[in-house]
Amino acid sequence: MGIARNILGAVAGLVMAATPLAGSAVAQTDEAEFFKGKTIRFVVGFGPGGGYDLYARMIAPALSKQLGGTVVVENQPGAGGITALNRVFTSPPDGLTMMIANGTGAALAQLINQPGVRFDITKVGHLGTVSVEPWLWLVSKDSPLKTVDDAFKLGRPINWSASGPMDGLSDGALFTCEALRLPCKVITGYKGSREAAMAVMRNEMDSLYIADTSALNYTNTGDSRVIASINRKRSRFYPNVPTVFEAYRVPAENEWMIDFHAAIEDLSRILVLPPDMPAARLAFMQNAAKAVLTDKQFIAEGEKSQRYIHFVDAQTTQTAVGKVVSNLTEEQLKTVRRIIGGAAQ
Repeated sequence: MGIARNILGAVAGLVMAATPLAGSAVAQTDEAEFFKGKTIRFVVGFGPGGGYDLYARMIAPALSKQLGGTVVVENQPGAGGITALNRVFTSPPDGLTMMIANGTGAALAQLINQPGVRFDITKVGHLGTVSVEPWLWLVSKDSPLKTVDDAFKLGRPINWSASGPMDGLSDGALFTCEALRLPCKVITGYKGSREAAMAVMRNEMDSLYIADTSALNYTNTGDSRVIASINRKRSRFYPNVPTVFEAYRVPAENEWMIDFHAAIEDLSRILVLPPDMPAARLAFMQNAAKAVLTDKQFIAEGEKSQRYIHFVDAQTTQTAVGKVVSNLTEEQLKTVRRIIGGAAQ
């Protein structure tokens, strides 16, 4: 009898253990059926041709296959991606709207209580981070700026090109200039990183703050140069280019600014959904995104066109978002609001 009870107990345990898995499988099947024949809007908060747009157009066909629907890219430029994120945040949580968002700008906008922000980046549905890379200081091939020191010898403020006040290009330039105590002007209004870069290539602007993977588009043609990595690590693509800490003596009391911004930069390309998604549908889409962005062939194909993938899963991304919007001291938060606040008005 004792043996029989043990066997029955083991069987019961197996049944109980299997039940959630079976339920999960049924739920995933139901979600797959939901997406069949549906159109999923993949929102980009910038104009065509920039880094976000190119990543979205690379990901969309592969994600269509995983979801079983048709993923269509929609460009909605405005305010460095803030306008589009507001719309996505208030969209129905049905899985038919998603976005490749500038998490850096979104988190900063939320931290400074930027007028017009109607989202909470900690409450969106997260699918993960597409890529993590250091950001760089880019100048044209003809620029008199060869080193960081040269920027202080120009005799006037350095002009940086950007699209909006919280677009990665703009806030990175502002933090760099504040940390180095360098006189600067950030000129916004360009439709995306491509237009902002072209302004530098034409010597209309002095500098561009840009991700290293995007910088390759311009340095490989010989039209531009990188003078520093605004980070504590060098770019794998520019191993001979020094970090800003190697190139210049950053005031000790300002080092946290570059470290903070480097951490928040890791959120620069995150995939998000409206909040309050049904758990099963969110899990289905998270699995689909992970399948695409960890596929070796997909990653290799992306590298051929200089679209590099460094996937970070949804849970890790969500945790990182929570940290960057809550870990600053009160004094540091005041400084962030001062640096960014004026540009956001």
